Amino acid sequence: MQDLTLIPAVKADLSALPFQGRHLINGEWRDSADHFERHSPAHGLLVSRHAKAGTAETEAAIQAARTAFDDGRWSRLSGKERAAVLTRVADLVGTRVEEMTLLECLETGKPIAQARGEIAGAADLWRYAAALARTLHGDSHNSLGPDMLAMVLKEPIGVVSIITPWNFPFWILGQKLPFALAAGCTCVVKPSEITPSTTVILGEILVEAGLPPGVVNIVLGHGQPVGSLMASHPEVNMVSFTGSTLVGRSIQAAASATLKKVALELGGKNPQVIFPDADLDQAADAVTFGVYFNAGECCNSGSRIIVHEDIAEAFTAKVTALSRRVAFGDPLDEATQVGAIVSPAHLGRIDGFVKDAVKAGAQIALGGEAISIPGLSGDFYGPTIVTGVTPDMAIAREEVFGPVLSVLTFRTLDEAIALANDGSYGLSAGVWSENVHTCLAFARRVEAGTIWTNTWMDGFPEVTFGGMKQSGLGRENGRYGLEEYLEPKSVVMRIGRSRSNWVR
Repeated sequence: MQDLTLIPAVKADLSALPFQGRHLINGEWRDSADHFERHSPAHGLLVSRHAKAGTAETEAAIQAARTAFDDGRWSRLSGKERAAVLTRVADLVGTRVEEMTLLECLETGKPIAQARGEIAGAADLWRYAAALARTLHGDSHNSLGPDMLAMVLKEPIGVVSIITPWNFPFWILGQKLPFALAAGCTCVVKPSEITPSTTVILGEILVEAGLPPGVVNIVLGHGQPVGSLMASHPEVNMVSFTGSTLVGRSIQAAASATLKKVALELGGKNPQVIFPDADLDQAADAVTFGVYFNAGECCNSGSRIIVHEDIAEAFTAKVTALSRRVAFGDPLDEATQVGAIVSPAHLGRIDGFVKDAVKAGAQIALGGEAISIPGLSGDFYGPTIVTGVTPDMAIAREEVFGPVLSVLTFRTLDEAIALANDGSYGLSAGVWSENVHTCLAFARRVEAGTIWTNTWMDGFPEVTFGGMKQSGLGRENGRYGLEEYLEPKSVVMRIGRSRSNWVR
């Protein structure tokens, strides 16, 4: 195993499993005739069993959200009242962190320490959205003449379908749902069928926090028919989806029949460009983090680096050495940094990209194969670094979504920017240099929604997030994340009796 750092299986009390999940529709918990199960990709054990929605449950959830929006039980509350509920949600999340951490660790295969950080950190998204709920305002136009006054109101867009992925189920829901609620919208939520349990627990928290029935409805199931109906239904005003670009296109197509608004956070093939004057030790550590965080199953994964040819060999050696020290193994161990791959099929897809790159002329500097963890039967892929990559290779252009780093080289700033922009994605990018002019030139010219300079993957609720090109539409987090769920309405008023008659 090429002298890697491996964490063997640990003992843990899992007697409370499996978790049982049901739908939340109009404030009531409902079961279904059909069910589906999720097994741990690291341990093989049964983690959860959930009600499986069909058309009837989905229709009921959408109608509940429609009724709740139209009667104003949430949309007509004051910002202060909505903020109070969102703040209570944040507080209650804090009381159930460990319960949700264990479920997310087991369902996703991610390390338990990372799962804990995701769950606890998501509470801050709810607190920030609560603050935004009290600052909603429109515009006024008082310079239209002595007899005219106009206002632009910002109103909630209506019923929002929220469809979330399996890789960060609780965090990504936190980038959508509290902002939609802060705006006054009502929602139907479908988590991934792979990782639904923490969303169900959030439903319990919403009820306990005093959210009125029907304001948030949760349906558990698959893309067909649940997700498809949520995207196409005429009573839905907006769809917010995070997932692959392929599925994003289908969501947009399904929504087009009713011309509803669509917000999409999709894939990325995110470059980090390293110049010779950078702090190479810091850059190497950040690159290592960027590619192995969440086993590379992350839209923001720093999956390709573009290194100046003068330092490429030495820098790759630094990253390779660090990669050997990254702890791969049992997600239940607090020391584990990289856990299991989400499914055998996905592991095969990752390995296919690596093997195809070798056939195309690339070289393997490290890894390139599945690994075994002592005491576990799950799916693990070792840290992998691929050198000699050219821009035309699939591994340089497509989202591998695994712990695989592609290394390309450049000579000039212009060439680096051209390589960074050479592709269909535009989610994030990074630049490493001690020269501020280099960093600013790169940031202004690179086609990506987020540019990190001398860091990687730092994020805050206040700072908006989203992609360009085929990485998506719209923005999450920050004030822009709230604006996604608002519809501007102009009100034009004549003051007094100054209007002259049109008919003479």
